[in-house]
Amino acid sequence: MTPEQKQRYARHILLREVGGQGQKKLLAAKVLVIGAGGLGAPIISYLAAAGIGTLGIADDDVVALSNLQRQIIFATADIDRPKTDAAAASVARLNPGVSVIPHPRINDDNAQMIMADYDLVIEGVDNFETRYVLNRAAIATKTTLISAALGRFEGQLATFKPFEHPGVLPCYRCLVPTEPPREEQINCAEEGVLGVVAGVMGTLAATEALKEVLEIGDSLAGKLMLYDGLAAQFRTVQLPADPKCPDCGV
Repeated sequence: MTPEQKQRYARHILLREVGGQGQKKLLAAKVLVIGAGGLGAPIISYLAAAGIGTLGIADDDVVALSNLQRQIIFATADIDRPKTDAAAASVARLNPGVSVIPHPRINDDNAQMIMADYDLVIEGVDNFETRYVLNRAAIATKTTLISAALGRFEGQLATFKPFEHPGVLPCYRCLVPTEPPREEQINCAEEGVLGVVAGVMGTLAATEALKEVLEIGDSLAGKLMLYDGLAAQFRTVQLPADPKCPDCGV
């Protein structure tokens, strides 16, 4: 590391669980963030601040005024700007040592090709179709997938890597076997969301990503973390693999 990097990441290096070698892991890591919205904003910010060497950002939307209540990497001047461009500019201001690679919308045609270049993928998208695409691609490329979701005052978070222990660790499809009916799906545009809840869940997702890269602590693989902001409560439940899962069943 350069003297400037040692100063920038000094508080990481002081941590026994991280140290200089751990920081070098972060600097060498490549993480793909899918969705630069309410969840993606804090994820991108904290991963950039932590020194993740390469950040891929996939989003095909533009910044809207209604985004600014929770998507904290954007400013009023960014309205109508592509989110990948605005996010890259935010990262450059925060940590110019981080490389940003913009990506188009992820679909079945490009998911495996794009994800294969990354060590880890974090998704904060708002539709089940894309989550299923990401799940299949993560299994095919053996890429750890961290999935975060939120609505109103609640959030959930899980880490999926079924390829490490087939039949034991679940994939996303084990959690949600079929897409819920439209009327049961929570959409921030229709139901609303307390902006800070996106910050809570995005920061937790970034924490899990750093733990996975550093190989420290207890993984959320095989578990589902639930957050209730109104009750000020966290709950973690076991998430078993589904032997009949169409994506990872063995």
